[in-house]
This record gives sequence, structure tokens and C-alpha cells, in this order.
Amino acid sequence: MAESRRYISQAELENHKKRGDLWISIQGKIYDVTEWSHDHPGGAHPLLNLAGQDATDAFVAFHPGLAWKHLDKFFTGYYLEDYSVSEVSKDYRKLAAEFSKMGLFEKKGHGTCVLLCLITLLFSISVYGVLCCKSAWVHLCSGGLMGFLWIQSGWIGHDSGHYDVMSSRKYNRFAQILSGNCLAGISIGWWKWNHNAHHIACNSLDFDPDLQHMPLFAVSSKFFHSLTSYFYERKMNFDSVTRFLVSYQHWTFYVVMCFARINLFAQSFVLLLSKRKVPNRGQEILGLLFFWTWYPLLVSCLPNWSERVMFVVASFSVTGIQHVQFCLNHFSSSVYVGPPSGNDWFEKQTAGTLNILCSSWMDWFHGGLQFQIEHHLFPKLPRCHLRKVSPLVKELCKKHNLQYNSASFWKANAMTIGTLRSAALQARDLTNPVPKNLVWEAVNTHG
Repeated sequence: MAESRRYISQAELENHKKRGDLWISIQGKIYDVTEWSHDHPGGAHPLLNLAGQDATDAFVAFHPGLAWKHLDKFFTGYYLEDYSVSEVSKDYRKLAAEFSKMGLFEKKGHGTCVLLCLITLLFSISVYGVLCCKSAWVHLCSGGLMGFLWIQSGWIGHDSGHYDVMSSRKYNRFAQILSGNCLAGISIGWWKWNHNAHHIACNSLDFDPDLQHMPLFAVSSKFFHSLTSYFYERKMNFDSVTRFLVSYQHWTFYVVMCFARINLFAQSFVLLLSKRKVPNRGQEILGLLFFWTWYPLLVSCLPNWSERVMFVVASFSVTGIQHVQFCLNHFSSSVYVGPPSGNDWFEKQTAGTLNILCSSWMDWFHGGLQFQIEHHLFPKLPRCHLRKVSPLVKELCKKHNLQYNSASFWKANAMTIGTLRSAALQARDLTNPVPKNLVWEAVNTHG
């Protein structure tokens, strides 16, 4: 006689959502992922954020078909009582299964090889311009080319963090370290840690690190209540200095984006020098040291300090375009406070993202971000297929009356600035006082 199943309620499952006690439900079966959270390739945050609830849709989104066979070792023997699947989730899982049958997750194309060749060419021209030409204009253009190189290496780093862009994991790891740490000075370990948390908690003000830019930016007045960041594990204080900076954020946005790379440099070192577990920490550090050897050395070859500063500013400013692109997809979209919910995975991902309308010949410029909705729903799908699946995703959203937001590149910029301006004007509202400093009072005193 078959053994009867043991069930636990949703309320009981919710008791297992803290460090040291992490249970999740996948297709109604309960798994204990407490120990696995220490070795999870995507980091502990995705499991922490989704613990105590059903995480089937997130599991489908982030894992290849081979991952299902590894679940049994985490099975607790319990099943979720009254487990049900929404019509949206049913259709989402069917669509993911269709893509898998079509082999889309395995067909990566040759985009990465083409990009690596382009990066090699750009690097050679930039170095040649610095070492072999005396014209200041050539040096300025060389700096711009270096920034464009960083953008292209950023696309490789982004894609390789989601799926193997090369023929094997070994070569994929090489592409990650080369494009991220060695060429761009950004830790791929930091990128994956940060970016996975963003995907899981898309546009949650207190769980998504990609919206947590205080004291420089606040996309919502909800930040004015000094929310706690569950990613950085600290309170985001809305004090007088923050209020002053946020009040002018719609004017400072593009200026800050020109130098946003400095923050990524700092975040990379903060993670690698911390006590947090980082896979292949030695590789990561060596890669960064390589970058901080060749880039300053190249800059030092310029004839004077004015041209050196010009080269650095040009390279940082051009790559600032990519930082703007990352912001366009989310800053003007719907936000919420609280942890992500596995029961409305599809809905949260579509509501929190914005596609950029463009012709196919401009896909190289956007690096896949123009199909941000498709990317968030199917992060392991190679970007060469995003345009192909876009009509299917749009049709699914229409069927369930869900948002499928898109705008031109220029309109998206206007929407982003509009969001920042709206929050800035609310920050200036002196009826909601915070402790002021002399700078704030000097700027805002009239008469």
C-alpha cells in the first residue's frame, strides 16, 4: 500500500523563512534549502527572499532542466496543503517549456565571439592612439573608444552571469573574468551577487539593490521614511543631506551617470575584501589587480595631466550611457515595499520593467535591455532570441490583462527624469521636515 502523503499548511511553511531555517515549495513539494543556501550559485539572497512560500516560477526562470533532478536531496517529505497554480503561472510555465523544446536556451549564436573580436579591435585602436599619436583629439577619441569597449564587455559580463555564453563552463568563466575584472575593473562575483538579488526582487524598494541609490537618488517618496535595505543590511537614512541631494536629482542624474563606474569599482573591492563568501575570490582579486595595472599605466603614457584627465573623463562618460540604460528599464516602472512573492512572479516582473522600442539594427546598442520584460521572465534565454519571443510574451500579457510597457529610448529618458523630478519636488516639501544642516538652509532660505 502506498504511503500516505504528509502535508503542511502555507502558514506552517511561512515559519521557515529566516537564516538557518529556509524552506521553499516547488510544485507543491517542500524542500529544505538551509544548508544549500551557503553554496547556492546564485547566492543566498534569492533563497532568503523566497523562503516560506512557493518559488516554482522563479525556479523555472533561473534553472536549466537538468536542475530538477537535484531537488530530491532537499525534499523534506512534506507537501503543501491546498497547493494551486494561477492561470498566469500555468501559461508562463507552458511558454517556458515550449522555448525549451525549441532548444532556444541552448542556441546561443556567435554573438559573444563577435563581441570579443570587437573588444580586441577597440582595445588595440585605443592603445595605439595613446602610444603612437600626439594629437590631443586622438587621445580624446581613444578615451571614448575605451568607454565603448567597457560597454561591450559589460554585455558579455551581464549575459555570462545568466547563462554560459561559451561552449563550456570553463571558457564561460574565462569570458567573465576577462570582460569584467580584467578589462572593466568590475568584479563578476559582485555583479552576480547584486544582479541576482535584483532579478528576484524586481523593483522592491527595500529588497532590490538596483533601486537603492540613496543619498543620490530616490525613485519614490517611500524612501523618505528611511527604509531598511535587506540587501545591504542597513538603514537608508533620509536625512537633511539626502533630502538636499534628492531635491536636485533630476538635474544631477546624467552627471552622476558619467561617473557611476566609480561606485562599481568601490563595490567590487568592498565585496572581495569582506568576510562574505565569494567563489574564486583569488581569481577575482587578480583580475582587478590586472585592470588597475594596465589602465593607470596606459593613462600615464599620455603627455600631460590635462590629457590624462580628459582621457579618463571621456572613457567614464561614454560608458555612462550603459548606466543610463540600466536605469531606464526600471526607474519609471511600478515599485513596491516588501519581499518578493512567488505567487505573482510573472505579474511583478512585467509591472517592474520597461522595454525600449528600437529597430533590429539597433539591438547591438541596447545589448538585450530593449527586451527587458522578456529578459526578466526568461533570464537564461540568450539575447539573440529575445526579439523572436517578444510577440509571444506580449500576447500572454494581453491575455491576462497585464502590463507590457514599452517606450522609445528618448521617451524612456523623459519618463525616468519625470520620475526623479516628481520625487525631487516631494523631497522639497518642507511640511515634512527632517533635521536640517547649514547647506540645506542656505539653499532653501528665501527673503
